[in-house]
Amino acid sequence: MEPRETNRPCLRPAIPEIAVAALYLSDAVTAHLEGDTKRAGELILLADMPVIREWVESLWGKASPYRLYRAVEDTPVVLTKEFRIRARMPSLADKLKLLERDCYCCRFCGVPVVRSEIRQILHKMYPEALPWGRTNGSQHAAFQAMWAQFDHILPHARGGTNDLENVVVTCAPCNFGRMDYTLAELGLCDPRVREPISIDWDGLERLLG
Repeated sequence: MEPRETNRPCLRPAIPEIAVAALYLSDAVTAHLEGDTKRAGELILLADMPVIREWVESLWGKASPYRLYRAVEDTPVVLTKEFRIRARMPSLADKLKLLERDCYCCRFCGVPVVRSEIRQILHKMYPEALPWGRTNGSQHAAFQAMWAQFDHILPHARGGTNDLENVVVTCAPCNFGRMDYTLAELGLCDPRVREPISIDWDGLERLLG
């Protein structure tokens, strides 16, 4: 990978195993709603793939080889906290609007995402199949990769607002991997110029229905 590569759609493309895991998790929720909790637990466990954990950790670690920083002139500086927009994240209502707008998929790499609230419900019902400890290694790999985040195009630390036009849905690896850098500094193209990926995915929200 060239160190000054530009116009990348994402830091690192998603691996196909994540799409397979998403199918397992969707089928798990279907099985749960049909009362087949044994099958649901088995499917959730199948989605916890080591190769997905490797993909996640390659992106959000401080030494990630995919975070290719380059200096850019006239880039907004990192603001001290007293000069940033007070509200760090959009409201719950706005988050739900963003998920609907972006089709429950990461606007950078296209990974289907799941809200943490949904993950927490499944963790309580299937704690052995869906571990979620305090360390990365003790958390379910697929739910790490598909953890819904709300990323500011102009980073919050650089003065970005919570206006919906400045926020996109991302997966946790893309969000944590990008940190507080601008798109230009990482050679990323603006995801808003592409239409959201539209797939048969509801973020497992039907679990609530």
